[in-house]
Amino acid sequence: MRLFLSSWKLGDTPELLDDLVGDARTAAVVGNALDALPDPQRRQATGREVAMLRDRGYQVTEVDLRDHFGDPGALAERLSGFGFVWVHGGNPFVLRRAMALSGADEILTGLLRRDAVVYAGWSAGACVLSPNLHGLELVDDPADTVTAYGRPALWEGLGLLDYAFVPHYRSPIPESEPIERVVKRYVAEGVPYRALRDGEVVIVDRPSTTASR
Repeated sequence: MRLFLSSWKLGDTPELLDDLVGDARTAAVVGNALDALPDPQRRQATGREVAMLRDRGYQVTEVDLRDHFGDPGALAERLSGFGFVWVHGGNPFVLRRAMALSGADEILTGLLRRDAVVYAGWSAGACVLSPNLHGLELVDDPADTVTAYGRPALWEGLGLLDYAFVPHYRSPIPESEPIERVVKRYVAEGVPYRALRDGEVVIVDRPSTTASR
């Protein structure tokens, strides 16, 4: 299983993604963490992600999970053609619900366990791999899933990490203040977690795990 997990976009060491992906330079960009936003704002943000990866030399296609709600077979076939999936930030509750509605949660878990794809995610894109999303309601509104899809939030994560992924820790962005409260809650409740500052990246390339600072 190969994972590139960042607090903010490509982080300070984007070459780690290049090394993890190797020659498989095709990327599927998943922007569904922003589905509760007005469509022009969502499209602009996802367009920036596409441009960023293309500037790094990747062949990039957006894959909108909403196009595959209730049709996991078509999504599985589509995702199998990419070297890696780039899942960008936003609301982790919205992203998690989109993954469930499209079947992306089970599809990606299966592909990763077979080492058939690299998963690259930042912020919400990494948080959804945690055992669950409890605590993140201090940062993002779970009710945004109702706005986006008319469905309640899911609280269980994909469980590919055995700790809670905490982005934007003590970083110069507004989200840093509520993230501090998330960390304090995890400490008080004895929840295993890993807090990353913007720029930091975790690489999982089992059987070994390394971190870049």
